[in-house]
Amino acid sequence: MRVFVIAGEPSGDRLGAALMAGLKELSAGVEFAGVGGTGMAGEGLVSQFPMSELSIMGIAEVAPKYFHLKRRIREVAEAALAWKPDVIVTIDSPDFCLRVAKLVKAVSDVKIVHYVAPSVWAWRPGRAKKMAKVIDHVLALLPFEPPYMEAAGMGCDFVGHPVVAEPLAQADEAQAFRAAHAVGEAPLILALPGSRKGEVSRLAETFGTALRQVVAQRPEARVVVPVAQGVTELVGQVTADWPGAPILIAADDLEAKRAAFGAADVALAASGTVSLELAANGTPMVIAYDLAWISRQIIARAVKLDTVTLVNLVSETRVVPEFLLDKCRAELIAPALLAQLDDPSAQRAAMELTMVRLGRGGEAPGLRAARAVLNVV
Repeated sequence: MRVFVIAGEPSGDRLGAALMAGLKELSAGVEFAGVGGTGMAGEGLVSQFPMSELSIMGIAEVAPKYFHLKRRIREVAEAALAWKPDVIVTIDSPDFCLRVAKLVKAVSDVKIVHYVAPSVWAWRPGRAKKMAKVIDHVLALLPFEPPYMEAAGMGCDFVGHPVVAEPLAQADEAQAFRAAHAVGEAPLILALPGSRKGEVSRLAETFGTALRQVVAQRPEARVVVPVAQGVTELVGQVTADWPGAPILIAADDLEAKRAAFGAADVALAASGTVSLELAANGTPMVIAYDLAWISRQIIARAVKLDTVTLVNLVSETRVVPEFLLDKCRAELIAPALLAQLDDPSAQRAAMELTMVRLGRGGEAPGLRAARAVLNVV
């Protein structure tokens, strides 16, 4: 069997690598071609060009590379057609992948599977119908997504979320982290102000003020900040006056990051999939997020839900406090953090339920995704 697979960013590369490993386990002699990163290369893919060419975000970043990306879209579509695969799997990166799919479908009836459903349940529901014109089947990460895709005319399988397969720190590793940083039994607060410069710049002052109010009530508390790739210098600057003698963890120190997640008593985090990473570790959380003024106006009108936190959505509860947009204020955030330090029990139950619903304890997501692809073929 021949599988042409396309990923455009590191998270997609990880999904692609797990899918490829699953396909090799289930289908002897499977061949791969396409575009991917180091994880997919480890499973046997020779990428058509470096995946890093596609790992860009935002209008300002994309605009100078528009014609280059347009050429890459055409080249990938032509390569896929020339290779004559049994199936094409596009992974996330919809701006690139769906344009490739459109060119392919214009001249071929090869099956195309898209891995990661668009969040039409949250905003822009029309995306699903547009996608259905070029995509045959979707692999969903969240259990409530298939009906949305099926209603738009595509097949869809929930294959589990990759977070359930991520390694977690053991209790002794968490204790060792506390000992190494002289935390002892003091409250340990995990601060996650985002992975992009804009997010960190917008949230740092609010996070710092909220933490200052918490530490005023818990003077022994410590703060730990895992730093995302590309924002090391900025995080160092904005946390310099934070309370709790912040412990900064380098982006490439994955072992320390896992230990910090396991050791923390509570987290203050920017909105995003990090809530699932925290849930996997059983770390209670408070979510806070803000946008520039014009983006606030657009998003406030577009979002259809009363919560954006995936733990709340998957567990069908509202136990994770959110402070979004005009409610992203330190005087609201600090009491919520203190409340979680006092009694995290309601969140712990919701986090456990979330992990079960995302596939913990079942077949690995990569293997489930591979079975779904084989069924489509």
